[in-house]
Amino acid sequence: MRVTVVQMNPGADKPANLAQMTRLAEGAVAADRPDLIALPEMWTLLGGDRATKLAAAEPLPEPGSGAPGGEAYEALRALAVANRIHVHGGSIGERAGGRLRNTSLLFDPDGREIARYSKIHLFDITAPDGTGYRESATYDGGTRIVTAPVAAAGVTTRLGLAICYDLRFPELFLRLRQEGAELVLLPSAFTVQTGRDHWEVLLRARAIETQCWFAAPATWGQHADPGGTRHTYGHSLICDPWGGVVARCSDGTGWATARIDPALTARLRRDMPVLEHRRLPAPRAAAAPEGVPAVPAPA
Repeated sequence: MRVTVVQMNPGADKPANLAQMTRLAEGAVAADRPDLIALPEMWTLLGGDRATKLAAAEPLPEPGSGAPGGEAYEALRALAVANRIHVHGGSIGERAGGRLRNTSLLFDPDGREIARYSKIHLFDITAPDGTGYRESATYDGGTRIVTAPVAAAGVTTRLGLAICYDLRFPELFLRLRQEGAELVLLPSAFTVQTGRDHWEVLLRARAIETQCWFAAPATWGQHADPGGTRHTYGHSLICDPWGGVVARCSDGTGWATARIDPALTARLRRDMPVLEHRRLPAPRAAAAPEGVPAVPAPA
């Protein structure tokens, strides 16, 4: 399976962001012919005040209903159908009453939504430069771990879904591996301050620990926030289960593509069966409806 990660520079103008996504995604499809294309975190709107975020967010249709969605939802479906590929829509703002969720969507080549994941761990931190981030002021955290099978080039690969700050919580990725994940999609908007020191290190560590491929599309550049200008790191990358970076972006917008090799995954897991060697089991919650494991809701 060929996977492309798209690096964007979204701002507070949703129509401009939709146009940027379409231009970059169609360029990547024409150049690299991927089976799966993945977008960054909050590519529909990055920056702006709470009212702007609420206005740009979309109520999502009930999964499996076939009902139409908002502009971003339908743009992702159209991209999948027009190019006969799987599309992972990074994440967008999902409107839920007066609150939001940071939500990923996965579509198959027929435009069917086959997975939905809301970011569990919310970014409530103070950066090294003293800038404070309080994602929980506007967003609610998700409560469900999500994996989904994707068939491409005659091979089925199980994907695990996570978003940005989730990367710092290794127990989530162990659970994804236990649920069968072979490729983890991690759309992000890492700050420059944290990204320089932690982005690649953490991605490679999670890949090595879980023996999964990681595809991590990210935002890059300046974004206007009410308190000033935010800078995100970019450096989207794809790494293999040994922790080797096999494709990457640098600064600017663009994309990177790599082939996911299931034989490498199988060989590494056979020769170094770390999951079977574990002596401290990962914490497990009670099973949620439909057999999908749940996690405790954030306090």
